[in-house]
Amino acid sequence: MVHDWPRIVNMIPSLQVLYLSGCSFHKANQQLPRLNLTKLERLDLSYNHFDHPSESCWFWNLTSLKYLNLGETFLYGHFPKTLGQMTSLQVFDFSYNKYLDGGPGGIIAPGLMRNLCNLEVLNLEKGLSYGNMTELYESLPHCSSSPLRELYLDGNNITGTLPAGIAKFTSLASLVLSDNRMTGHVPTEIGRLNGLISLDLRNNNLTGVITEEHFYGFTSLQYIDLSNNPLKIILDPGLLPPLKLEQASFASCQIGPNFPSWLRLLPRADYIDMSNTGITGQLPYWFSTTLSQAIFLNFSHNQISGSLPKNMESMSVNYLYLDRNQITGEIPPLPENLNCFSISNNSLSGHITRSICKTQKLECLDLSINQLEGEFPQCIKMENIRSLILSNNMFSGKFPSFLQSTNIKFLDLSRNKFSGRLPEWIGDLVALEYIGLSYNMFSGSIPSSIINLGGMYNFDVAGNRLSGVIPRNLSNLTGMAGQVRYWNVDSNWMQPQFILPVFTKRQELHYKQTFANFSSIDLSLNYLTGVIPEEITSVNGLVNLNISWNYLTGEIPRSIGSMKSLESLDLSRNKLCGEIPPSLSNLTYLEYLDLSYNNLSGRIPPGSQLDTLYDYYPYMYSGNVGLCGRPLQRNCPGSNNNATKLVDGDTKRSAHVSDSMLFYLGLGSGFLAGLWVVFCTMLFKKTWRIAYFQLFDKVYDKLYVFVVVTWARLAQKALNLTGKLG
Repeated sequence: MVHDWPRIVNMIPSLQVLYLSGCSFHKANQQLPRLNLTKLERLDLSYNHFDHPSESCWFWNLTSLKYLNLGETFLYGHFPKTLGQMTSLQVFDFSYNKYLDGGPGGIIAPGLMRNLCNLEVLNLEKGLSYGNMTELYESLPHCSSSPLRELYLDGNNITGTLPAGIAKFTSLASLVLSDNRMTGHVPTEIGRLNGLISLDLRNNNLTGVITEEHFYGFTSLQYIDLSNNPLKIILDPGLLPPLKLEQASFASCQIGPNFPSWLRLLPRADYIDMSNTGITGQLPYWFSTTLSQAIFLNFSHNQISGSLPKNMESMSVNYLYLDRNQITGEIPPLPENLNCFSISNNSLSGHITRSICKTQKLECLDLSINQLEGEFPQCIKMENIRSLILSNNMFSGKFPSFLQSTNIKFLDLSRNKFSGRLPEWIGDLVALEYIGLSYNMFSGSIPSSIINLGGMYNFDVAGNRLSGVIPRNLSNLTGMAGQVRYWNVDSNWMQPQFILPVFTKRQELHYKQTFANFSSIDLSLNYLTGVIPEEITSVNGLVNLNISWNYLTGEIPRSIGSMKSLESLDLSRNKLCGEIPPSLSNLTYLEYLDLSYNNLSGRIPPGSQLDTLYDYYPYMYSGNVGLCGRPLQRNCPGSNNNATKLVDGDTKRSAHVSDSMLFYLGLGSGFLAGLWVVFCTMLFKKTWRIAYFQLFDKVYDKLYVFVVVTWARLAQKALNLTGKLG
């Protein structure tokens, strides 16, 4: 019945509106002998998975249609010529018909829609395979007075330049051409679109200079986004018309070096993004007053210097991003409505005052990579905090106790001077997903309650003074279960996407907050004792495991080969003993292995993966004198390599003999053999025996005479010398 749905609806000729969105239909290419839906004006087939050529669909002959929605139906290929005959069409939506890999999408023939003079909304966002902007412009309605109000062509790999003729569509209110590959200059004629409310050209390769001439007719413009284009923005405040801009984004355009004074003409703007625009110098004196009503301000990735304004407390800003600048001094009292504040990678110094506790709505705070010191205030009422990043400073004191009453998800206190014991209540922070506590001075044992953090996928306590044993029941860490995971971030797109540091394979990698497919446990550089719990092998989604530089004993867990996702394993500098488990060779994703400086013994398991790793890391077995076999140049007892085979009757045995031992053995055997040959010859041949002893007597006599005569001569010389001296 579902397959015959066109035939069924075709039996209702009086239909004017047909809404079949998300009905799990799989075909729209059925053949209808006679089309009876002559009164149908609105047809919505969106969110069905047709996945066949659009030309074969039955509905293109419905010339009475005013509204046609084919969004996310995955139709593809050329649009039929009959689309150009649907002159009553006012809204045509063919958005999101490309797969995530970019294909296939629809294809518009040149001039196809030139006669659709009633078209008001054309939405082809991520719906086309490709396109050239000039050809697409020629395909748009070319009527004496086009009513086209909304044009969405974003995300379609469109090339070419933006034609100046776009200004002929005087009714345009929304023009969205973002996420394409357009080049060339932005024509100044675009400023003639007096009714334009939204202009989005971000993420292209547009060049040239944007001047006040582009803005002459933008008396209605409320939203503009030119970000991520190599454009230069030069605006003379004295020549700009009155602007009603509410949102302005020029990220990664060239605006600096001076702070743009024309921002003072945007008192209504509540969203401003000027990140990575080459701005230098200090924040102007009017920053806190002129932009006092702004909700979102992003001036990160510039070279802004000087200190923060003292009167920031009066601002209404919710999201303030100033990271990666050159700002110095202390942090003044902040706006109480702050939701997110990021000022990492600057040169801030001093202490954090208790005034920060007034920001009770604060959800994300990033103060990392500065020179801040002292204890972080214990803000009891900061209950909304979700992300707290204080890494790479000089903060001291205990683990922040105010976190006990929060639902924090991301915590990074690494590379500071925090000390004391980790609280047992850390296991009550069940929302925690990322914990970075490395390179502090925490002591005591790892809280056993850590296994209650089922959503955690990164636990880093490296470089502390932790002792005791590794907690058991690590199988409770279901967040490291191996499936691809996306970070459970809030849906607010204004919040920043933090970069997550993970040290693995002897290098620090960085991962975006939105994607968390890297599960890691790092307990290295501590004073941990005991054995590696067998339960750790059940965390089969773990990608990085580093427990090096501790005092762990016992054997490597036999079932370590079940950790199929492991890419980096470092167990070096411990006191582990026993053999290397054969299952280790089953880790086909393993890219780094270090078992050096333990007490391991026995034969190294065979396997091409381990052999390849040894080629890259020849030190990975060093310091284990008991290990033998390939790839080491140390043979195992009982091996048949380089053996000397001795045959005694039917019994064969082999022994390992070194080259030097073989040399001395041959030398001794030769000497004995030669000696016995001479001895036996003299024993059985009398003439040789007599000749030998006669020769011996003659040599003895001559030697005796030589000694006596020489001695007499020396004695005579001594007497003569004594007489002369006397």
